[in-house]
This record gives sequence, C-alpha cells and structure tokens, in this order.
Amino acid sequence: MSEVKIEEHSSPIKTPKQLIIVVVLAFVVPIALIVMLSQLVTGSGGFTKDNPGMSDEAIAKRLKPVGEVLVTDPSAPKVEKSGKQVVETACAACHATGALDAPKIGDKTAWVKRIQAGLDTITANAIKGVRQMPARGGNPDLSDTEIARAIVYMANQSGANWQEPESKPAPAVKQAIVAAAATTAAASVSPLSDASKGKTIYEANCVACHAAGVAGAPKAGDKAAWAPRLKGGMDALYASSIKGKNAMPPKGGNLSLADADVKAAVDYLAGLAK
Repeated sequence: MSEVKIEEHSSPIKTPKQLIIVVVLAFVVPIALIVMLSQLVTGSGGFTKDNPGMSDEAIAKRLKPVGEVLVTDPSAPKVEKSGKQVVETACAACHATGALDAPKIGDKTAWVKRIQAGLDTITANAIKGVRQMPARGGNPDLSDTEIARAIVYMANQSGANWQEPESKPAPAVKQAIVAAAATTAAASVSPLSDASKGKTIYEANCVACHAAGVAGAPKAGDKAAWAPRLKGGMDALYASSIKGKNAMPPKGGNLSLADADVKAAVDYLAGLAK
C-alpha cells in the first residue's frame, strides 16, 4: 500500500515575539493612517486660517441675514440703481435661468441678435414689454435709465461691450417740487387696505400674465381655472407664488417684493375667482 503524506502548512508566526509585533502593528498602522488623513484635511486645503473661505469677511457674508429692512424717506430724491442691482431684483428670476424663454445671461447665442439690434431697440422693448416679459420687467418703479443699465449689464456678460448710461439729473427746482409733492401725498394718503394693496401689487407685477392667461397662468376672474388651485388651499398658493411654479418665476419676477406683498396679490386674485 502506498503511503499518504499530509503536508502541514506552517504559520508565519513561529515565536511569541513575532506574535507581539503583529498585534502591535495591527493597532499602530490604522492609527497612523488616521493621523495622516486628519493632517491632510486640516492642512493647506482644509479649514485653516489661510483658506479664503475661512476669512472673517467670508464668514460674515455667510452669516448675513437673508433679508434686510431699509427705512427710506419718501420725500428724498430717488437714487437710481446700477444695472447689476436692477438685474438682481427684477430680471434675474427669468434671465438667470432662461425661464419663459428669456435670453439667459451669458448665453452669447441667445443674445447675439439682440445685441445686433442695438441698445435703444432692446430698451424700448423692455420698457413696453415683449412676448412673455411684462413692461419694465414687472417693476413699474424702474426708470428708463435703470432699464437700460440692466440690459447693458446682461448684454456685456453675453458678448457686448456697451457703456452703462449715466443718470439724467433733474433740475434743482423740479427736484424740490417733486419732493414737496411726495411729502404732501405721504401726509394725506391713508394706508392702503389689504384688498387695495393686493390689487396694486397685482397690477404692477402680475397683470402681464394673469390678465390674458399668458404661459398657462390662470386668468384673473376665471373661476374654472382657479377652482382646483383654491381647492388646494391658500398656503399652497402662497408657496407656489413665492417660490415659483411651472412657467411662473418666483414672486412674479420681482424678487424685491416681500412675502406679505405676494400673499396680498394672491388674496386679491383668489377673491376675483370666488
């Protein structure tokens, strides 16, 4: 009979000393790796004082409140906004995202024909309103110069090289008359009721779409169109109007509106449909 030989597999650990070394390494190596990774994260690319993102200015900017309360004197002469300021408060809702087929800021293809048409033509269209864009971007308080500045700001980021128009200061006598009239009006006019306020905001910001049913907007006074929306509750309507929904940009395209103003306009439209 042939003999069957069984080979024994020997362990690499043959002495107690080797066993101790292996156990120590099993603890030391992972700890060393963790320390190295933590130093890498907190080093030049991490949260150090040298990192621009951790500067006092950057931290203060992140902690800055979302909204600010500004107290202004109604009798003071109006200070016109820069093109950037107008875009951020009135135009960005559509032109930053391309909503309602608005030419997106930075899209040279979308802006090339408009730039070729010239600043005067684009400004005239923006003042009057064109296609789905309401007159003056939905903010009737914007002056012609402010509208032109906003267009220059957007166009220059999309291939143009235009100069932002300067303000046209009114004569001192005219400014005094305007200031006096504003003071008299402020003293004699009582605060608007909620209904009147909602109507005023609607006419200034919402009428372009809701008066004619543009872009699928429920037409003002159309009970059939408003019924399913009213069924969902006023809170849902408020949220959609403030955040934007479908083709409607946030706050009707006027981001300077307070949430309470948007709700007042929604209340007014809802009242017309009841």
